[in-house]
Amino acid sequence: MSKTVNLPHDDASCGWYAALPAAQPATRLQGEQRADYAVIGAGFAGLAAARRLAEHHPEARILLVDAQRVAQGASGRNSGFVIDLPHKFALEHPDPAHKQRLLALNRAAIAQLQGLIQAHGIDCQWSHAGKYQGAVGPRGMAYLEHFEKLMKDLGEPFDWVERGALAKVLGTGHYSGAIYTPGCYLMQPAALVSGLGRSLPDNVELLEESPIQRLERDGQGGWILHGSAGRIRTARLLLGTSIFTQEFGYLRNRLLPVMTFASWTRPLTDSELQVYGGQLDWGLTPADHAGTTVRMTQDRRLIIRNTYKHVPKYGKSTSDAMRESVRSDHRKAFLARFPQLANVPFSHTWGGVYAISRNFTNFFGELEPGVFASACDNGVGAAWGTISGTLLADLAVGADSAQLRDIQAVTGMPSLNPPEPFLGLGVRSRIRLAAWNSRSEL
Repeated sequence: MSKTVNLPHDDASCGWYAALPAAQPATRLQGEQRADYAVIGAGFAGLAAARRLAEHHPEARILLVDAQRVAQGASGRNSGFVIDLPHKFALEHPDPAHKQRLLALNRAAIAQLQGLIQAHGIDCQWSHAGKYQGAVGPRGMAYLEHFEKLMKDLGEPFDWVERGALAKVLGTGHYSGAIYTPGCYLMQPAALVSGLGRSLPDNVELLEESPIQRLERDGQGGWILHGSAGRIRTARLLLGTSIFTQEFGYLRNRLLPVMTFASWTRPLTDSELQVYGGQLDWGLTPADHAGTTVRMTQDRRLIIRNTYKHVPKYGKSTSDAMRESVRSDHRKAFLARFPQLANVPFSHTWGGVYAISRNFTNFFGELEPGVFASACDNGVGAAWGTISGTLLADLAVGADSAQLRDIQAVTGMPSLNPPEPFLGLGVRSRIRLAAWNSRSEL
């Protein structure tokens, strides 16, 4: 394979990453390197895969390589939810066993992350806060009633929270009601991913700011990974590259690159916190999936996330003007909820790219002999990336388990996309239609 890949091009305005202490200088790929295993992508999936490989083979040399710094990419840009429940679309799956497998896998990921946070003292605002799914008006309440039925079918606990009680938590009477589910954890994603990167086993070498620009077969059953200042020869290659998997020639025309955007405030002052009147450390996702996600962090920042864009050129599909427009929309959503905080500015607005598929199917498995991938998290990357990366390493070393069989049972092949320009027209039209239909919930 000689195709040159398109690289990440994320904006430099992610609030989560900006809030971290200054990072130590990066170790970059230089010269000729040999590894027993190479992992591309140091997000949740790649970090978990490298760690598990090291546990299986502590004598092996494992190289984990990323085009950016750890936490600069998608894994450090999400809204900080680690959700145990199957995603909205997966909740509608007709097979109860399918949903129970997803639930068990997500909970295994949460337990794994919690263990690592405790073992390595990772300061990332980790909290068993649960999650609210909120409705603004009749459209959202209809979605909540449907969600209630799905939760009953799943046999999972939940609580209805009426407007008055909800306002005491959120500091706003904007919502008609919500369903609270207790299994979600909240965190600072860039801090968590950065901490996972700093605490890798000794036989994992992390190479940052080292984009792999080309893959080549070595003629002996292995691979050569070409960077700008060096290359890696390896017998086994694991891809934790999400949407960028298609840049290496795999799952082409099966993944859709979508970017969602968030803005957050600076930390509220003591007087602003009194005016706000709600609690710290909560998260709310919209009952209508095209609505607005809202969070209040432990360090007093309010976050607004909505707006979806089809980004065929990833970060290069965006512009400063686009982000300013998104920021303006976020401001309207913020003021609708917190008019008492009209003088509190946003300090950062950022986007993050993730992969979805038309059939909402995650890929997990061996792409060809010696090449393994977990790709397409369909927007729920923290838990899924962690458990899929872990089990991908199991698959690569031939370690069988009930969990491995479970993830193989719930994954498959993302469906083919129509060709351009029909794909772009269709995706953009669907996003616009969803935003219009959901305008009362934004």
